[in-house]
Amino acid sequence: MNAQMAYLIGMILGNGEVQRKNENTTITIELPHKNLLDDEGRETSVYVKSSLIDIRNIIEPLVGFSLPISQTKRATRISFTMPNSSYTMREILRFIGSGVHHSTMTMNSELFTMTVEEKKEMLRGIADVTGYIRKSNIAFGQEGCHRVYIEIPANWQMVIDIANMLKTLDIPVQTIDFGHPNFRDSELKKYNEGKPYYWKKEHQLKIWANEFLPIGFNIVHKRKALEKYADELLDYLDEHKTHQFYWEKSIRRREKPIHPMENDDSLPVSIRGKHYESWTDLAKDLGYGE
Repeated sequence: MNAQMAYLIGMILGNGEVQRKNENTTITIELPHKNLLDDEGRETSVYVKSSLIDIRNIIEPLVGFSLPISQTKRATRISFTMPNSSYTMREILRFIGSGVHHSTMTMNSELFTMTVEEKKEMLRGIADVTGYIRKSNIAFGQEGCHRVYIEIPANWQMVIDIANMLKTLDIPVQTIDFGHPNFRDSELKKYNEGKPYYWKKEHQLKIWANEFLPIGFNIVHKRKALEKYADELLDYLDEHKTHQFYWEKSIRRREKPIHPMENDDSLPVSIRGKHYESWTDLAKDLGYGE
């Protein structure tokens, strides 16, 4: 493992797909242009394109050739194909738990033994492909309370692994908005409208902007926004308040009605059939806690 490999593993875990054939494996990584324009009104696709030089300099020495890259208005895709027998490909597949899609990949336990710098690089890789910071990402609707969102579709374990990886770096998660019926349809409004699966959305880890600075982004427009909003946040919040894990704060629980989908088969066994009134209890049951 080195910093370059850690970054590549992060990109794959965050938004990668694996197509394995008898002799070769192709890995495709997608960098979505979440919004076509950034908060300053500039095209995000242009920023991503300008960031590819740095990304190529990280990945190409690992794969040994120039990366094929394609770009549309809504996404940039990086792909590479290597023999199954190559050491690099075998290590990649091992580190991602042999998953074929980011929704089914898992972090190999060895990743938690990496150096601090390698952990940061891996998290930066994840953030570059599925992390966002925008002016609208504020907490409590309060001006200046800026946060980074890391969005993880369907993969419950990945959410907890990222939270725990951040914990090893002393970076607290401000909140996790789980794709769970008690949080994405807490008053049964959508269920009563005949939309029982409305709650099946991506999970969102939310981290205060200033706390995320040690990780940062390689994507230019994300990096600029992070620096701007982290600086602005400290005009509104004391850094001692942002640097708190949930178990170091008082926990607010709001009474919610029982949701009929709390027993849905898609929920992990460890939380299936349970009712939650705080995201912290759910996170603890899944393995993110003191």
